[in-house]
Amino acid sequence: MAQCNNPVTGISYLFKALPLLTKPGIKSYVIIPLLINIFFFSIGIYFGFAYFGQFMDWALDTSGMWSWVAAIVNFIKPLLYIIFGLTLLVLIFYTFSIMANIVAAPFNGLLAEATEKHLTGKLMDDASSFKQIMKDLIPTIMMEIRKLIYMILWSIPFLIILFVVPILGPVIWFLFTAWTMSLQYMDYPMANHKLTFAQQRALQGKSRLFSMGFGGVTMGASMIPLVNFIIMPTAVIAATIIWVEQYADSEI
Repeated sequence: MAQCNNPVTGISYLFKALPLLTKPGIKSYVIIPLLINIFFFSIGIYFGFAYFGQFMDWALDTSGMWSWVAAIVNFIKPLLYIIFGLTLLVLIFYTFSIMANIVAAPFNGLLAEATEKHLTGKLMDDASSFKQIMKDLIPTIMMEIRKLIYMILWSIPFLIILFVVPILGPVIWFLFTAWTMSLQYMDYPMANHKLTFAQQRALQGKSRLFSMGFGGVTMGASMIPLVNFIIMPTAVIAATIIWVEQYADSEI
């Protein structure tokens, strides 16, 4: 199947995944990632509500500004409130999403494997077991650390743009997080097939708009309270469907 580069198609895969959450052979692998995600996003929601007001007071403080600048800020304050509020939510839930994925990585790999078996009817070479989880634990965590370093290094210039360039900065930051969310979740089915992180980036780079559509809707859903509780296992399943339908036959 030819790779698609339509962002709308990328968005649709998250919704394709929802019915599979409760399918026999898959639902038992959903439980641990779901519990881990609930734990981390509960903390994220707490910090979001606890510090939202303080952040907004700091971001929109006009004291010390020239009077004409303060007048402009006060005039567009409702728009800035929305922009800075969404920016804070993206930063918080992006951070806690990465933390949850690092902890849940071995279990997300098993969920991707179970989903692929359901979709293709084929069992992968390495059977799922506690022994296999322990065997893959260190390599999986090392892969997560490599991804984390990649994301941190690229986050620095985009964070500078976020806070220096008004209005456009948050848009650029969201596009960056959309790309990294796609990299994050596509890693599980791709790593199951022994693709390195460099190979994963190259393969997804060939259909970047599609990848950013998938990553963008995943990031957006992670900002919705309660919905974000199920987003990690849903996105893992969606990524596996994408692998089977879009990438499995691709030349690496």
